[in-house]
Amino acid sequence: MPKLGIDKDFLRDFGKLERSVQDRVTEIFAKFEQATHAGLHLEKPNNARDPRFRTIRIDKFWRGVVLAPEAGDSFTLLKVLPHDDAYTWAQRHRASVNTATGRIEIRDGAAIDATLPELARMADRAPRRLFDDANDADLRRLGVDEQTLAFARVLTDVVQLEAARAFLPQNQWDALYGLAAGMTPEQVWAELGVTAGREPYDTEDITAAVERTPEQVVLVDGPDELMEVFRHPFALWKVYLHPAQYRVAYAAFGGPARVTGGPGTGKTVVALHRACHLARQGAGPVLVTTFTSTLSASLEAGVRLLADSPEVRDRIVVRHVDQLSYQVFAERHGRAAILRDKEEKDIWRRIVKQLDAPFTETFLAEEWRHVVLAQQVTSAAEYLKAKREGRGRGLGSRQKAQVWQAVWEFEEELRRRRVWTYETICVEATRLLRERPERPYRHIVVDEAQDLHPVQWRLLRAAVSEGLDDLFIAGDTHQRIYQSRVSLRELGIGVAGRSTRLTINYRTTAEILAWSLGMLRGERIDDMDGGLDAGLDMVAGYRSQVHGRPPELRGFRTQKDELDALAGKVGEWLDAGVAPGEIGIAARSNMLSDSAITVLERAGIPARSLAKAPDAEDAVRSGTMHRMKGLEFRCVAIIGLSEHQVPSSSAVTPVREDPLTHAQDLQRERCLVFVACTRAREQLHLSWHGTASPFLAGFVT
Repeated sequence: MPKLGIDKDFLRDFGKLERSVQDRVTEIFAKFEQATHAGLHLEKPNNARDPRFRTIRIDKFWRGVVLAPEAGDSFTLLKVLPHDDAYTWAQRHRASVNTATGRIEIRDGAAIDATLPELARMADRAPRRLFDDANDADLRRLGVDEQTLAFARVLTDVVQLEAARAFLPQNQWDALYGLAAGMTPEQVWAELGVTAGREPYDTEDITAAVERTPEQVVLVDGPDELMEVFRHPFALWKVYLHPAQYRVAYAAFGGPARVTGGPGTGKTVVALHRACHLARQGAGPVLVTTFTSTLSASLEAGVRLLADSPEVRDRIVVRHVDQLSYQVFAERHGRAAILRDKEEKDIWRRIVKQLDAPFTETFLAEEWRHVVLAQQVTSAAEYLKAKREGRGRGLGSRQKAQVWQAVWEFEEELRRRRVWTYETICVEATRLLRERPERPYRHIVVDEAQDLHPVQWRLLRAAVSEGLDDLFIAGDTHQRIYQSRVSLRELGIGVAGRSTRLTINYRTTAEILAWSLGMLRGERIDDMDGGLDAGLDMVAGYRSQVHGRPPELRGFRTQKDELDALAGKVGEWLDAGVAPGEIGIAARSNMLSDSAITVLERAGIPARSLAKAPDAEDAVRSGTMHRMKGLEFRCVAIIGLSEHQVPSSSAVTPVREDPLTHAQDLQRERCLVFVACTRAREQLHLSWHGTASPFLAGFVT
């Protein structure tokens, strides 16, 4: 029975076709099984570079290009183009099987042949060539074939290699780019998922190669799956995996596993594939979780796209951590009264006054959360022995006794009022789960793990039995936007030997990525497992393979001037063909974000709040930097990067109160700006009024 695969690059093209052509493509390929069986429509184009290419008639004007094996019945749709363009494409391109990865490749052979002579002339005049230090044997082991090898040998500058990305086979280009970036052959092998010393793959078996390339080709089983693919072409195109990502998503682990990586490296996509893979392995629910409802909704949408059957979808539960804890709590206790932030501050303030304690309400609240709750301290004796690394302010035994008295008073007040905080609900839910004879989930996948509190980690540990593939954790501490700091090892979640770092940024241009990384220069950021990494050391090797404009930085005299210029910049983007939904505005405060919406609407530009319409596609979306987490846009404007707005004074502990907490708060604010900057794919605009934020020191003259 004929099988149909769809090349991911065609999905990107399909979304741009006119609706009438899309409908015709859908109609033709819904009947593809019968058409190929009857030998209808498939024609061998004249002068095709690859004898396995076929064309299929869409209508009088449009033709599809299909890769057909010499034997077997697996076909891959590569392109749909106007008649003459389709035949020209077939004359220029050919398919091949990468000897190192076994994956299918498509190359523009005509472009390689046409470019080679001029590059060779330039190389003859150059003192050095790009790959002088790489020997042919290593290049061949990395899957570089003879045509690409000849091309690589005449390159003298990485800019030439970057320009060749459009026509070289992707896996081979990745290998060359990794070497040019300073990676060793062993590191490139790991990046490509290549096993050193393995026998070369059969380069004639196209069918097997297609099946080994799920990150490039989606295989559909019948008309229903085909219709689902064509309904979501852009979304599906975004969720395909690079070989390094695929290897992590579909691996078998002996226990908890972790994937880390900078922004745009695809951790969330890996987590979603991981959840679907685990759901296919057997009965029982798989939990996909994170720390906010906004991100949870985004993960649920991703699961709906990736789950390839109703059975798989039904096995996956998407729920953020507070939802999970409240559900477990409510099953035993019913609804709970949640203490509001203002009420909590009032209680601590009253306790400070009542005890005449030499502490602020902020210090006591943080001590309760990040020492008492984080370490499950339940008595004065335990608190005297508790570790307080990272709290900054040292305490003697007398001061600890005063702190414990304040904590006891606070917890008594909660009991007296019969109210709960999100943390105490989580603690109680964990206790209830540990009492159960069986755990509610077979596997748990955690996204944006860097922002979870220790009490939330204990809840997740109690919600799944220890064993193979029990916890899969995706996160990046450089993107932490809340105050939680944990050591997974101390929480009983050992990821040693099962941790992978992704290094290729698939979202942001190299220029935006480099500028954003500069925001973290010199910062020492924990690794979630009891260690520290220098900010740029941890992201060493991160790279983007896409180039564009450098970020634009502009200062203004007044806020009105800044917002008027914002409206002008957004107008420029819209005039350049950027859709409104592909533009994001980020500010440190809700007030400034709302002001931006007002100014844009006054200029006739549709704008919506991220808080109210996070998925709006017909309007520019504006929100706080926190709201930008997990999103991406073609163009991003970050406004209000002024001295007294970023960092936010209300979010930073005074240095006189606690020097270390002050430093950690500043680092968190810096990471927040880093997160907002790296939401941009193509263009980043940063502005302020008055004096620029100290975070921009070194970037602004």
